[in-house]
Amino acid sequence: MQELSTIAAVDLGSNSFRLQVGRVVDEQVYAVDSLREPVRLAAGLSPDGDLDEAAQERAVGVLRRFAQRLRGFPPNTVRAVGTNTLRAARNAAEVLPRLESALGFPIEIVAGREEARLVYVGVAHGLAPSADKRLVVDIGGGSTEFIIGSGITPELTESLYMGCVSWSLKFFPDQRVSKSSMKRAEVAARIEIEAIRKKFSSKYWSEAIGSSGTARAISDVLESNGWCDSGINREGLEKLRSAVIGAGHIAKIDLPGLRGDRLPVLPGGLAIMKAVFDELDVSHMNIASGAMRQGILWDMIGRRRHKDMRETTVRQFMKRYHVDTVQARRVERLAKKLYEQFGSGDDLDYGILLLSWAARLHEIGLSVSHSGFHKHSAYIVSNADMPGFSRMEQQHAAKLVRSHRGSLDKLRNLAADETDWTLLISLRLAVLMYRSRSEKRLPRIVAKKSDSTFTLVIDGGWLNANPLTAAELQDEIAAWRRLGVELSVPELIEVEE
Repeated sequence: MQELSTIAAVDLGSNSFRLQVGRVVDEQVYAVDSLREPVRLAAGLSPDGDLDEAAQERAVGVLRRFAQRLRGFPPNTVRAVGTNTLRAARNAAEVLPRLESALGFPIEIVAGREEARLVYVGVAHGLAPSADKRLVVDIGGGSTEFIIGSGITPELTESLYMGCVSWSLKFFPDQRVSKSSMKRAEVAARIEIEAIRKKFSSKYWSEAIGSSGTARAISDVLESNGWCDSGINREGLEKLRSAVIGAGHIAKIDLPGLRGDRLPVLPGGLAIMKAVFDELDVSHMNIASGAMRQGILWDMIGRRRHKDMRETTVRQFMKRYHVDTVQARRVERLAKKLYEQFGSGDDLDYGILLLSWAARLHEIGLSVSHSGFHKHSAYIVSNADMPGFSRMEQQHAAKLVRSHRGSLDKLRNLAADETDWTLLISLRLAVLMYRSRSEKRLPRIVAKKSDSTFTLVIDGGWLNANPLTAAELQDEIAAWRRLGVELSVPELIEVEE
């Protein structure tokens, strides 16, 4: 990494969108600029699960403004991450291109536990170093993340489907607040937390920390009213709860320290926070300066300094599923070589990464069963919690893993661009050439691509001495031809003759 660079993180939360620009100097990142705009994306989820047009318009408007601030940033210096609402929206596949067009950069949708990991990374880098275990709670608009970690390492992560926006809409739909509606919201939140209570109970951590808007908003009100010296405590929560119920209506809540844009989601966030204190036996919670957007920045720095969490995850999966490391590395090396020779378009770096992940994980399904192991491998890659990976990256890798062997007919109705075909053909050929799983020396292989034809140049004498490989290459040519893709190995003609 250069000694001085500027990077940016965009956090597409279910309540607010945030942009954080940071300048990286040596081992530190310094805040240069930040923007926050309430979007209430979670409020736009219709009963059938679609994100409605009004919410989309709000999101597009904010992202266009962010795009102006990001104008001129190189693509690899901006990372945009979508969270719970974009995970949950049934029409996310249609909405995402519209949002990406407004922002001008790709948007990753991350799983709940990956969101939790990024939250912890952001929080931990803003705290004094400590070996003590910490509980971090992040109440967002549509989900709440729970993490236990020490230092800058998250050790246990969970994400629950409840947030200040969704809870406010569900339990206070007419904006009226009563003792009974608050109680219902708290009980519902406690039921959600009950599932993780044993793992996150106070005996496993020594300090509780709240991050993001809800925790900070509650803390500001408690401090401004003299109900807590700093952070959040039980007594202060009870006083705030009484004040909110006493107002009777969200519009009538008038408390020093409370911003107007937090009013609509205060009751839901308060109910969840009260449930956190009750279920996890929290007596006091400090407030973090860092949050997910800072975590994204630090994760970007790690990737560029060869501390990529995705690499750590792949290595851990290989160990967990007893992968034949030597074989995986053979396939990886050849697949990457073929991909580079075929020519990969503009996104060479991502393609190389994707091939590397797929090659090293393509056999993890063998730990389940040899029969159809590529399907088991793909299922694991697609559905497992994989820290560092976005959903898109997992799905893309899973598609390669699923199709690295067997019939290609399953891809007949799937949309795939030329880069996808190049990735897949490189992986399949690498697996085919190393089917013997031996260290025997392969002949010189030259890969070329012209228009829609992929050509593999291999010594004819070697093919003649390895008839099984020659026959498999013939089958591979036929399989691709059925998809309308031309694979050519000219020396096979000499072998046949």
